[in-house]
Amino acid sequence: MFAHRARALALTAAAAVAALSLSACGASSTGSTTSAVIPELSADQKVDITFESYNLAQAGVWSDTINGLVADFEKAHPNITVHAQPPQGGGAVGANTISSVQTQLLAGHAPDVAQLTFDGFDFAATQLGAQPISDLVGQKAIDDALGGAHPFNPNAKHLADWNGKTYGIPYVFSTPVLFYNATALQKAGLPADVDLSTWDKVEAAAKAVSAKTGKPSVDVACTSIGGNWCMQGIFKSNGASVLSADRKTIQFGSDAAIDTVTKMAQLTKDGVLRNADSNSQLEGLAKGDTAFLLQSSAVQGMLMQAAAKGGWQLKASGMPGFGSKPAVPTNSGSALFILSNDPAKQRAGWEFIKFMTSDHAYEQISTKIGYLPLRTSLTQPGGSLYDWAQKNPLIAPNLAQLDRLQPWVSYPGNSYVQVDDILGKAIEGVVYYGKDPKSTMQDAQQRAQDLIK
Repeated sequence: MFAHRARALALTAAAAVAALSLSACGASSTGSTTSAVIPELSADQKVDITFESYNLAQAGVWSDTINGLVADFEKAHPNITVHAQPPQGGGAVGANTISSVQTQLLAGHAPDVAQLTFDGFDFAATQLGAQPISDLVGQKAIDDALGGAHPFNPNAKHLADWNGKTYGIPYVFSTPVLFYNATALQKAGLPADVDLSTWDKVEAAAKAVSAKTGKPSVDVACTSIGGNWCMQGIFKSNGASVLSADRKTIQFGSDAAIDTVTKMAQLTKDGVLRNADSNSQLEGLAKGDTAFLLQSSAVQGMLMQAAAKGGWQLKASGMPGFGSKPAVPTNSGSALFILSNDPAKQRAGWEFIKFMTSDHAYEQISTKIGYLPLRTSLTQPGGSLYDWAQKNPLIAPNLAQLDRLQPWVSYPGNSYVQVDDILGKAIEGVVYYGKDPKSTMQDAQQRAQDLIK
């Protein structure tokens, strides 16, 4: 999943109107008050639903995989028709999921089921009108859907719970993965299985590659605008946080946070970290211009194709840590939410969500796109993904990090996008443009704090 500063501009225009208008469109600031379980559909009851997914905004393996699953669902449920669409309004993949729903909601035709990123979860649950699914179908149905022969990983299953209710079902995400060109490392005199477990070790390896190529060899999506989902993990890995546990205090101006961005800035000063946007970062590793990329595993399929075409070996490692401190990965990605107020569409939406988070769905999503199979036992002996996982070691770091995952934190209030943008610009200023770490991060913290009061 890639975020983009355009999301802030889109939301700024919509949020002021939405705050006053959502209730008129049938939404509630606290979600649905539904207490009765929605009825099952009869076999001959025809229902049409709209499904909005940012994976449909990217041509190739992303949209092909999701459209294939929609077709599979319709074959299994001939009475339900799914109209699948990307977020409306364009923009970067994953960048305008909330603003797209807001715009359509105000026009009176919001999608019935939507894939929304976790940075907007607070807003989705409290302002956007996402329906508490556990109220709609009952907690037992939730437990059954997340269980089965291959249950959801415990660290994934509750990521879209809010105040004791399930508002969304976690869908696709990954942890930060360090992809690297093993061929380029070998040409620089490094072993293909070089230890990249800490930032110091990454820098040492990168210096060897850069000495060979004469240019920066590392891209880190986390330190660029839109990469705050994984920057949260880098902060946590160094003992810092972006938000207090009671969700009232911004904390990315702390000493630990300042120390973190200072250490990342050193990579730039030492000539190994490149200043590039997310698209250029992908192209850099794919074309051989760089040798290391810390990014979501959603790019794994694309990089595998690039490596095969370019004749180089792609390998992957987990997110680096700081010295002896353990790395703390955070998740990217999204959950599936029901937005419709119509009981028949809600039931059809629930059947669709169950299918899109089933064993079959993750078999397709994981092998073709590269997202984590949240039903992780599929990759264990006897599971349908076991042979694939054995043949594709690139998934191993991602799976290992899921077992110690900490959630991507969403900021409270209507200005969460602006808070994220303030942080992203501050990080870029320090890491890439030499701004003073202490004054820059503390100023950003104060401006963000003023927005969530």
